[in-house]
Amino acid sequence: MRRLRSICFAALSCATLSTASAAQAGDCRQVAIERLRAFAPEGFAIYQKIADKTFFLNWIACDEAQLGLPTAVHESVHYLTAETDAFPLVNGGQLKRPHDVSAFFAPSLIAAKFKANDFVATYLRPGRASSSTDFLYLLDELNAYTHDLNTAVNLSRARGPAEQGDEVDHRDGLAALMAFVALYAERAEESEPTTWSGLLAPRVAKTVSELWGRAEAVMASSCGIPNFGTQDKSFIRQFCQAKPQASLQKILGRAPVCPAACLTSTPVARDGRPPVDTMPTGSVRDAAAPLRPFWSRGIGRGPSRSEHQ
Repeated sequence: MRRLRSICFAALSCATLSTASAAQAGDCRQVAIERLRAFAPEGFAIYQKIADKTFFLNWIACDEAQLGLPTAVHESVHYLTAETDAFPLVNGGQLKRPHDVSAFFAPSLIAAKFKANDFVATYLRPGRASSSTDFLYLLDELNAYTHDLNTAVNLSRARGPAEQGDEVDHRDGLAALMAFVALYAERAEESEPTTWSGLLAPRVAKTVSELWGRAEAVMASSCGIPNFGTQDKSFIRQFCQAKPQASLQKILGRAPVCPAACLTSTPVARDGRPPVDTMPTGSVRDAAAPLRPFWSRGIGRGPSRSEHQ
């Protein structure tokens, strides 16, 4: 888990937030929800929408600096998407899922375009997640990581500069999914005419455009935060290349924006300990820490409500 730091927020007293240190022995969930409400309103909106609050609360991690809130929002976005058959959007609203994209070519066919890493293994290699075989679930992950990073950015900005010392990989997940979608579009235009025609269809193009636009805005908002990514730059460079940008432009109806500021930011060196990225979840975990299951990244279904009682 990331090292827990003592954090005081302007709108919440240090006495209240001192329960974060007591959280190792107690329950930090109420503190976490109050922090989400005060500083990450779009993330709090996801918490409000999910009927099964226990599901959200089970993702909270008391020994993480951000209390696991980006992950809780991410997983709850998947939950809501499955329940409503629609993508809940950052800043409100939703988009019905375009199920016709499930007939498009399998995203696993672009895996060879990327260096081996946890994101490729999880989302593009067959046998790990539905996104490897179904473009609909690649869009699902793009949207969930947009919410994930947006929550992390908002929570980070609520902290003073001296408190932003953790090395984390919040930006990596969204950068990876943006690269996957962009290079998927590139391959579709180059060699998959049926899928390419489908991507240009008005309803599908609108869905991709809406999800991509929000991902762009959230990614750009994160660029000034140091130590917010470990693999992000390599993914960003890939989707900023001319060919995927050109393919995206035809789908979006405008030129996509390359988050160049994220490529020039310099990480702030801390105590020399490199982060250990044991899972592509938007948080860095110690190698010895037990892994928590991430049902949305598996094939088939997530846990039933009874599994979270």
